[in-house]
Amino acid sequence: MTDNLVHLKDVLVRAKAEICKVIIGQEWVVEQALIVVYTGSHALIEGVPGVAKTLLVRTMAQVLGCDFSRIQFTPDLMPADVTGTGVFNLQRNEFALIRGPIFTQFLLADEINRAPAKTQSALLQAMQERAVTIDRETHALSPNFTVFATQNPIEYEGTYPLPEAQKDRFMLKIVMDCPEREEELVLAKRTLGADAPEAILARGDVQPVLRSESLIELRRELERVVVRDELVGYVVDVVRATRQQEAVLAGGGPRATQSLLLASRAHAAISGRDFVTPDDVKRMARPVLEHRLVLRPEFEVEGSTTSEVTERILEGVAVPR
Repeated sequence: MTDNLVHLKDVLVRAKAEICKVIIGQEWVVEQALIVVYTGSHALIEGVPGVAKTLLVRTMAQVLGCDFSRIQFTPDLMPADVTGTGVFNLQRNEFALIRGPIFTQFLLADEINRAPAKTQSALLQAMQERAVTIDRETHALSPNFTVFATQNPIEYEGTYPLPEAQKDRFMLKIVMDCPEREEELVLAKRTLGADAPEAILARGDVQPVLRSESLIELRRELERVVVRDELVGYVVDVVRATRQQEAVLAGGGPRATQSLLLASRAHAAISGRDFVTPDDVKRMARPVLEHRLVLRPEFEVEGSTTSEVTERILEGVAVPR
């Protein structure tokens, strides 16, 4: 490995170690979250209440030296509450911009599916262009602007499902399950003392591993990870197979191909390699593709899931040697 890639791996390992001081037993989740940040993408986090979705994003912001804002999405939330608005200043006789919480680096869109489509759409331009238009004037956001949107997988009353166009803008869907018994036992014991996860974060025991400005340089270092032409073709074939699977009504588009390539390359870097293997692609296929697949109603009635369909697609595509 080159010196640059050794540095990248070192930063990734230290960042993961610091985050895991607070987040107990979610190593794969932490890795996926780091992949999202280091590829300059966005993530949809799905999990029941209490599995530390918000805490994960707050901790990552502190470890990576980034600003953090949180928006609690509700049915009465308006787009201007997200982006900000112009307010007339009587003394200066002009409008002044009051910036909304979207002007940050790490944005937690908490329970995003509780807001109507009009408010959800306030994030579309920001996620795609890292810019926001207010009163016909476009304002640039931070190059590190990252959206982590959470949703509850079991509570659908009073929710507004995300449209496919918006889900496609999320690189990964990160599923946070409840911890194993041993991990939950560790959490319970720490809660009784001074080492509760929230207390550790509040005390500042989690150390930043870099400054936010360094993230741009680290993303450039990812470009040194080699992706062979055969593996590029493998990724394309996997995504194209989602459009030909009989159980799938709508498969992954070109953005899914780009996301799977970038995620596989970042996974190789986290694993300490300067080249991508088919296993990297297989590992990242589910979090990249699952939320993009729309199953045909008759297959949903039979109990098919996007996870099972993704596995069948991977089994049916020839792996390059």
